[in-house]
Amino acid sequence: MSDAINELAQRYADLKAEKPDLRIRNAAVELGVSEGELLASGVGPKIIRLRNEPEKILTEIQKLGEVMALTRNESCVHERKGVYENPKFFTHGQMKTGLFVNPDIDLRLFMTHWSHCFAVSEQSKAGERHSVQFFDKSGTAIHKIYLTNKSEKSAFDSLVDDFRSDDQSRLMEIEAYAEKAAEKPDEEIDWDGFRNAWENLKDTHDFFPMLRKFGVGREQGFRKIGEDFAKQVGTNAARTVLEKARDYNCEIMVFVGNRGCIQIHTGPVKKLVEFDNWFNVLDPMFNLHLDESKIASSWVTRKPTEDGIVTALEVFDAEGEIIATFFGKRKPGESELELWRDIISEIPEGGVANAA
Repeated sequence: MSDAINELAQRYADLKAEKPDLRIRNAAVELGVSEGELLASGVGPKIIRLRNEPEKILTEIQKLGEVMALTRNESCVHERKGVYENPKFFTHGQMKTGLFVNPDIDLRLFMTHWSHCFAVSEQSKAGERHSVQFFDKSGTAIHKIYLTNKSEKSAFDSLVDDFRSDDQSRLMEIEAYAEKAAEKPDEEIDWDGFRNAWENLKDTHDFFPMLRKFGVGREQGFRKIGEDFAKQVGTNAARTVLEKARDYNCEIMVFVGNRGCIQIHTGPVKKLVEFDNWFNVLDPMFNLHLDESKIASSWVTRKPTEDGIVTALEVFDAEGEIIATFFGKRKPGESELELWRDIISEIPEGGVANAA
């Protein structure tokens, strides 16, 4: 096995020499391995395995001061600077969840997926960059925390010392996730009951349990519920929402996640930049990188709550996986911003340009 690891490390070194700006995630795709496996193949002085104690590690991150939180999926990267304050963790049977709720670092964590932890030091154009990185059982990155020029490097060093694993092997044992279950056929679903349940929602957090109760896929439900609650719009809707939020100075909420973590930005967006197929927010505290070529469908949804209707733009890829969700800024107990509703109303009608 060590020969295979050495071969992988050498192939990676050769690839980096050929393409020095290639990111490890993209290199892993080219080399036919997971990002976690590729990172683990370099374990040594600069890449250190940490004990698989993510809750304890996350609780200590506050000592690092301001850092940059990064959560992504296949189509979108969400980066937010701040301090990891107010950690909370919960266990419900076999389900373990966590929360960070503050104006800067706002996370929803699904801890049963957090399987591998690393401390990484790497060279970048700006000098040496330090991070703590977490992966799921398949070797896919869940969440990364990068030091900034305002971080406490000594606290990072102490965290690495405290959580360094006895296992510093270069092999990551991975396990594939089961294939996504097929949707239940439309004719087997109680659509009248589903419609009634949607009409009587009290909280947006009740939406996913409702889908599960009726055995309905998210987009499947959108297609059947009726345009008063879900309306398909063009695949450029996310760009429209970001541009109008900037132009109208409307504070919004941007949710991006994967199976282990959802990361949320609440606030304005200012600097929008298009580069190749990526549409980007490049603000001092918040960056978003959205691969518009991966957007297969976009929906405006309206969900009843005790505070009134909550409107969202939900963006999906070709596999029906959610890429990002956009809301107007709001807190429980508050009505939705009228300015946000105005922005949603200005999303142009459009086809599904990337569905082919």
